[in-house]
Amino acid sequence: MKTVCVFCSARDVDQKYITEAESFAILMVKHGYDLVWGGSDTGLMKVVADSVQKAGGKLIGISMEYFREVARKNADEMIVTPTIGERKELLLERGNAIVLLVGGIGSLDEITEIIDLRKLDKHQKPIVILNSYGFYDGLKTQLLRMHDERFIPMHIDKLLFFAHTPEEAIAYIDSQKVN
Repeated sequence: MKTVCVFCSARDVDQKYITEAESFAILMVKHGYDLVWGGSDTGLMKVVADSVQKAGGKLIGISMEYFREVARKNADEMIVTPTIGERKELLLERGNAIVLLVGGIGSLDEITEIIDLRKLDKHQKPIVILNSYGFYDGLKTQLLRMHDERFIPMHIDKLLFFAHTPEEAIAYIDSQKVN
């Protein structure tokens, strides 16, 4: 089974981001990937899960006890962990590639941990930040500055890929021979 772990907002977001997330989810399934995600049935997380299911993909939710009430009831698989640390470990373990859609502090926490683990050579999974409408321009600028000032020992291109469209994101994942 090929999977993509998606981090994104569990809140309602602007329609332009919803459209991008739906497009990405549909492309993901068309390219043979199932969804691993935080398991929430709210906000953009729900949009992505709905789109994957409608396109015929499978849903693997990894939630935690604190979020049990908002966890999706009809996922193909739902794992509920006691802690956020265990949740993050399983998300990385179950995803063959990692994609960040628009999100808040929780999404940034998740993706920066995944990037740091890649930097430490704890995994070699492709990491994609879907920079819809320039949402993550500031993050890219900060990561480049961290590299330039020697806080990150390698260029960010060795750690992750910034995609501008869902098509670029999927093309990059496919090029990395994910399995």
